[in-house]
Order: sequence, then structure tokens, then C-alpha cells
Amino acid sequence: MNIEDYRNYCLSLGEDVEERMPFKAFRSAAEVLVFYVRGHMFALLDCNNYGIVTLKCQPERVAELKEQHPCIGDPYNLSAKHWIGVDANNATDSLLCELTRASYELVRTKYAKGGKK
Repeated sequence: MNIEDYRNYCLSLGEDVEERMPFKAFRSAAEVLVFYVRGHMFALLDCNNYGIVTLKCQPERVAELKEQHPCIGDPYNLSAKHWIGVDANNATDSLLCELTRASYELVRTKYAKGGKK
């Protein structure tokens, strides 16, 4: 899946999805595109180097996913307990979409209206 198709997929997950580039002040992260649901990140990627997509993940699933899928590793610059890095060039489109939707749902549920933490 190319970067534009992935972007469109993320935006299609719900009307509550926003995209921003919040790290413009940092030269090494100026081109990082972040997708948010209810004001919280669920996916990140570097527009200049679309290789790793960083996704929120349930801590109890991280080790299992890494073991089952060689394209899943540690995230860049985020907690490996709560985030995974997915090699977008080697993951199947269906796996990337499945993990992205799970990330979106995890964050969306955690910050449900009235239950914002």
C-alpha cells in the first residue's frame, strides 16, 4: 500500500479522524504525519521515508504480533510497551489495515465521549 492509499485509509476510519504534522519545530521530525482520533494519536509515519508506520497496540498483543509477523518491530521514538512499528513495505495491505483499525479503535474507545482520560 502506498502512502497516499494509506493516508486515505486512515481518514476513512471515521469522521472523528484528524491529520496533522505536529513536529514541524524538529528538523528530524518535521515531515511526520500523525493521525488522531478524539485528539489522541493512533498512527504516525514519515512522509519522506514511508517505511515504518507506528501504531498504538494493546500491551498484551505486542510480543505475539512481533513473533507472528516479521514486518512488525519496535516503534520509532515511542514506548515499545504501547506502540508497534510496522514495515509498510513488507506488510500485506490487509495486515496494515487490520492493525491500523485496531489502533484507531483502541484509542477511540479509551477516549470515548464523557470518558476522556
